[in-house]
Amino acid sequence: MSGWPARLSSEEITVRPLAASDARAWRDARRRNAAWLRPWDATVPPGSDSRPSTFGQLVRRLHRQARAGTTYPFAVEVDGRFAGQVTVNNIVRGSAQFASVGYWLDREYAGRGVMPRAVAMVIDHCFASAGLHRIEIAIRPENSNSLRVVEKLGLREVGCAPKYLHIDGAWRDHRLYAVTAEECPDGLLARVRSQESHE
Repeated sequence: MSGWPARLSSEEITVRPLAASDARAWRDARRRNAAWLRPWDATVPPGSDSRPSTFGQLVRRLHRQARAGTTYPFAVEVDGRFAGQVTVNNIVRGSAQFASVGYWLDREYAGRGVMPRAVAMVIDHCFASAGLHRIEIAIRPENSNSLRVVEKLGLREVGCAPKYLHIDGAWRDHRLYAVTAEECPDGLLARVRSQESHE
C-alpha cells in the first residue's frame, strides 16, 4: 500500500504534498505567527549537531523521507491559500504499522474547524491507503487549541510522556492520544462532520 504522494480534499480544505513552491507562503505564515507558535514549536536540544535548515533544505529532506516511507509532509490549503501543515512522522512498518502526527495552523484560520478536518483526512488516508493501524498525537498539556483538535476527532488519551519532546527550548511533558483503524471504521472525517452538524 502506498500513502505518498496524496492529494485530499473536503469542501474548502485541501491537503497535499508540501512543495518547494510553498516557500514564500510558508515563511510568511511562520513569520506572522512566530509568537503564537513558539510555545509549541520543536527546538534543537543544546549539544545537538543539527543546524537550522532553509525551507528548501527542509522540503528536500522531507521528500527523501517520504520516498523512503518514513514521513508524509502535507501542506494545508483553505480556498487555495496556504494555511498550515500536517506531518505524519516516525512511520514504522512490520508488526507495528504505526505513526505519529504533528500539525500547525496559521492563526488566521484558527477556530474554523480547519485543523480537525485536515488531520481527520490525513489519518483516514493513513488507515485506508497507507495501511497503517495506529496513529498517535502528542500534545503539551498547556496547548488548549491542539487539545481541542483531538477532542473534535474523538481520540482517546492513552497516557502521559514526561520530558517527551524538546519544545520551545526545553524538554516538555506531553499528553498522548491515539486511535486505531478499528476505532473509526467510517473514518474520522465523518466523525468530525457529524460533531460539527450538532454544534
